[in-house]
Amino acid sequence: MLRPGGRGACSLTVIARSVRRSNLIILTEGDVFIMKIIDLSLSIYNEAPTFTYDPKCAIIVHNTIESIGYNITQLSMSSHQGTHLDAPYHFIDGGLTVDKLPPESFAGRAVMMDMSHKKPKEPITVKDFIPYEKFVLKGSRIIYRTGWDRKFPEKDYFTDFPYLSAGLADWFAAREITMLGMDTPTPNPDDWMYVHRTLLGKGVVIVEGLANLEKVKCSEFFFVAAPLKIDGRDGSPVRALAIEGI
Repeated sequence: MLRPGGRGACSLTVIARSVRRSNLIILTEGDVFIMKIIDLSLSIYNEAPTFTYDPKCAIIVHNTIESIGYNITQLSMSSHQGTHLDAPYHFIDGGLTVDKLPPESFAGRAVMMDMSHKKPKEPITVKDFIPYEKFVLKGSRIIYRTGWDRKFPEKDYFTDFPYLSAGLADWFAAREITMLGMDTPTPNPDDWMYVHRTLLGKGVVIVEGLANLEKVKCSEFFFVAAPLKIDGRDGSPVRALAIEGI
């Protein structure tokens, strides 16, 4: 990931003997490239925690192989359970709903910035992003890592995280980025309405609750956080992935 004065995107050109079965190999003109896929998602399970006023998560066995010949499960949860995506309609009447989002708003090359030095309840401000401002451009997909996902599922995961300041939300919106991702459960626990309306009002898709960002070794990588295509709704859980080497 990017740190002030740190390296940029990394190359994954390797020799054949370093290939592992879990990785997809792409053969080109005499080179072997490893495409490493990293899961950036929190697990969804019965009674997985969420915010106080959100629908509670229930994963219920509906039938089994023993009862009817196959396993099938009933899911009941918030559209913002775990690792999830906020569509503009989440806070903006008339905003794009999750089924209308263009795929490039949640899939494409992303740049990750290191905010892991931030303490609990400490604001993340414009000053923190000035060293990276050349990457924060119109249409860019920005992800920041605080390391806060290690707190899940503890209660303070939802309350004490380093948070995106209102001023930084204004800055991102003014620079017209396409997507903002983070490993905290929401951008801001207090000014949540202002921050969401500022970003979503400018069409910035927000991906919240990312995990395992420390496993991503490249500052720039292909990112996917594909939501379910739920007609007319405000968001969706996602299976977020970082793909290095393409």
